[in-house]
Amino acid sequence: MASAARVDLDGRPIQPITICMIGAGGFIGSHLCEKIMAETPHSVLAVDVYNDKIRHLLEPEGAHAWSGRIQFHRLNIKHDSRLEGLIKMSDLTINLAAICTPADYNTRPLDTIYSNFIDALPVVKYCSENGKRLIHFSTCEVYGKTIGSFLPKDHPLRKEPEFYVLKEDESPCIFGSIEKQRWSYACAKQLIERLIYAEGAENGLEFTIVRPFNWIGPRMDFIPGIDGPSEGVPRVLACFSNNLLRGEPLKLVDGGQSQRTFVYIKDAIEAVLLMIENPERANGQIFNVGNPNNEVTVRQLAEMMTQVYSKVSGESPLDVPTIDVSSKEFYGVGYDDSDKRIPDMTIINKQLGWNPKTSLWDLLESTLTYQHRTYAEAIKRSIAKPVPSS
Repeated sequence: MASAARVDLDGRPIQPITICMIGAGGFIGSHLCEKIMAETPHSVLAVDVYNDKIRHLLEPEGAHAWSGRIQFHRLNIKHDSRLEGLIKMSDLTINLAAICTPADYNTRPLDTIYSNFIDALPVVKYCSENGKRLIHFSTCEVYGKTIGSFLPKDHPLRKEPEFYVLKEDESPCIFGSIEKQRWSYACAKQLIERLIYAEGAENGLEFTIVRPFNWIGPRMDFIPGIDGPSEGVPRVLACFSNNLLRGEPLKLVDGGQSQRTFVYIKDAIEAVLLMIENPERANGQIFNVGNPNNEVTVRQLAEMMTQVYSKVSGESPLDVPTIDVSSKEFYGVGYDDSDKRIPDMTIINKQLGWNPKTSLWDLLESTLTYQHRTYAEAIKRSIAKPVPSS
């Protein structure tokens, strides 16, 4: 139940607000809706084309303590005149809508650019024109490649933090060449960030920009052929989960040498709630939200997930748990990547006092327990189905 005496970081009582959450039915949106319903007095106008991941919050109608505080509005923001009305009804709009799967950046660059820039334009416009606050979800990919990645591999400066730690207010955004369509996503996200920042500077839009660094946890993405397209390629955690569930080797793109940090979704949602309830500290800010303590190469992530899945499932790992594939083979022509993405946490710690808590092992154990419980039997049934004869 929501507390009756909630106060913000400066000791002021927190007043109930109405939030228009675009993309509420997705991975991040579903966890944020849960948090808001369970711990706050706020109301949510949940906007999405699907509601599978928040159905437990909506049904049965009238059966929950939060009934009446969350409404689902099924609409596509591309072409629905109702969107402006929902934003006008709200105190705050949170835009989570995006195409954010690396496999799509190469194969669907136009959809990627439209989804992340063109489709976001009306949201920014309606918030600015109607004096509504906006929390916009961007991506750590706006940083592109690190400065250190342009140095020789054995250069000692590659190990210096100023050459790879990413700072919201200092780090440049460095992308690959135009034919590397993998950067279509990052460019679109950066341009909408610049537009939002300009609306703030010229028209007084109150905004906060969130740059997530690999948020992972239950309900992330989909498992191909079970609750997503058979030919789909989700992000790395769901990709590896799918391999583990099917008893297949985990595919390491270009040897899995890229380095990443991972943060637990429940830790990250704590940061978002602080942004929601502390507008004076969050307005005009860009926040990295990640966990620099959970840094591994993708190969090390695969090894850890193999160990954790064996523990939660009781199944022995494969004799050959991983195989190497080229980025061209896995993603197609035009793929490119950044070497490291390590967030600097100074600004969010100073403004909101937030620090992540969950270790990589613990968040993988929680996530893979959910994946095994949710999908293992369905995958066994799908594998056991006879193949139709031609």
